[in-house]
Amino acid sequence: MLLAIDFTNLHEILQVLYQDMMPLCEKLTGVAKGIAGLGALFYVAAKVWQALARAEPIDVYPLLRPFAIGLCILFFPTFVIGTINTVLSPVVKGCHGMLESQTFDMNRYREQKETLEREAFRRDPEKAYLASKEDFDKKLDELGWSPKDLKTMAVMYIDRTEYNMKRNIRLWFQELLELLFQSAALVIDTIRTFFLIALSILGPIAFALSVYDGFQSTLTQWITRYISIYMWLPVSDLFSSVLARIQVLMLTRDIEAMSDPTFIPDSSNTVYIIFLIIGIFGYFTIPTVANWIIMAGGVSQANRAMNQTANKVGNVAAAGAGAAVGNIAGKIIK
Repeated sequence: MLLAIDFTNLHEILQVLYQDMMPLCEKLTGVAKGIAGLGALFYVAAKVWQALARAEPIDVYPLLRPFAIGLCILFFPTFVIGTINTVLSPVVKGCHGMLESQTFDMNRYREQKETLEREAFRRDPEKAYLASKEDFDKKLDELGWSPKDLKTMAVMYIDRTEYNMKRNIRLWFQELLELLFQSAALVIDTIRTFFLIALSILGPIAFALSVYDGFQSTLTQWITRYISIYMWLPVSDLFSSVLARIQVLMLTRDIEAMSDPTFIPDSSNTVYIIFLIIGIFGYFTIPTVANWIIMAGGVSQANRAMNQTANKVGNVAAAGAGAAVGNIAGKIIK
């Protein structure tokens, strides 16, 4: 893949950034303890006063909630964030392992296909000189210096120049799509890291506010938001592994076809380009899929914006697929 090493380093940098920002949670712990302590005082006083006013026995169990939340705030980085990350990390490692295995198979099959493709293309006597400089020089040596041979040489030079130009344009377009393909995954990971950092740093405040009446749902909403966003990475790896598996199946069929000595491959790679376009759009559905695992309402605006963008682009792509693939891509790739 294009720039695969650089993008891998960027993903690792985002993971390091997340770990480096975690100590900032402690700076808000003091403020959160004050808010939670004041809320606990009002909460306990209100519950006790209501029980005394109604001449009812005091139920101690509900009064323990503010103190439990206070303990969570006091040990927030280790007890809350550490526990959630520890529970969810096996899911991340499992999905990433699937991605690595599929990517390894894809790279192995791709190298095999490229070797067979070069050999198959050289089997075509009419086009072999276009792809191979050795065949081009050999064909020139077979020609003489008669006017007819000179005309043939000129046509060969023009055809080879045109072939190289089309090939370079096609490769540039393919590399551009590969860059966008890798960038889509990086965008998802960057937004995920930012959301997790924001939720982690401001988490003690959210826990403190959940002590007050009317804000109890803040606690559950924070947990569901954090887990939902945390699942973006394993869902992204799962989607990438599916795409890699599809590529492996495509490469396997191409290798089987090129095993036939009479088969001449098509060097346009149109299917691969369309596959990259589908993958780019698919990455922006990851927040929706992660939200199916655990419902969260706090990032609905971000999810809605990303989904609307993906839907609009998808509609435009679907409406213009015939023109783009049949006309524009046909002229470039032909």
